[in-house]
Amino acid sequence: MMQLPRSLAALASTAAITLAALLPVQAFAATAQEQLHAFVSSVTAATGSFTQSTSGGQQSQPRPAQSGTFSFQRPGKFKWAVQKPYEQLIVADGKQVYQYDPDLAQVTVRKVDQAIGTSPAAILFGSGSLEQSFDVSALPAKDGLEWLRAKPRTTDAGFSRVDIGFKDNRPVRIELLDAFGQTTRVDLSNIVPNPAINAQDFTFTPPKGVDVVNM
Repeated sequence: MMQLPRSLAALASTAAITLAALLPVQAFAATAQEQLHAFVSSVTAATGSFTQSTSGGQQSQPRPAQSGTFSFQRPGKFKWAVQKPYEQLIVADGKQVYQYDPDLAQVTVRKVDQAIGTSPAAILFGSGSLEQSFDVSALPAKDGLEWLRAKPRTTDAGFSRVDIGFKDNRPVRIELLDAFGQTTRVDLSNIVPNPAINAQDFTFTPPKGVDVVNM
């Protein structure tokens, strides 16, 4: 199995935090953008499940869909665990991001700001507002969902835009378009906001015998 390209690994990391940003909020938050603002002040952690697929662009063949679980805790801690069709683990402890590929027996280590960059994740790490780093606009409803679009104001975010679909005040789908024309779709389920999470969930020690690559 080939290792995920750095851009896709960054998208996976971004998705892990983005989906945590888009959890159920109070019914008074009428629009998707208001729900984002409500999250910043009301949700500090989450757990849930995801399925993820990538399509389009110049890839020679479709990549198999992935599924797994995630957890998140502000500021800057998350775990993104791919379980099928093969195992892969991405863990952020607030300072560094570890990407572990058991098949390759390799761990890649990056600083959080290097792995995430100016993404929706970066906003949740600190106290910035969405509008400081993104142009945000409403999109027409489709697939029974209400949508918004966030475009990064810088050119080094690792993606062109992120679209988020809501239903019943819940994020249901995230679609990330990268610079290569590939769309990464993440569907969310079983989201639990503000659970009790063990701090050890966000620590990672490379297993013995694996290669550790510091980026």
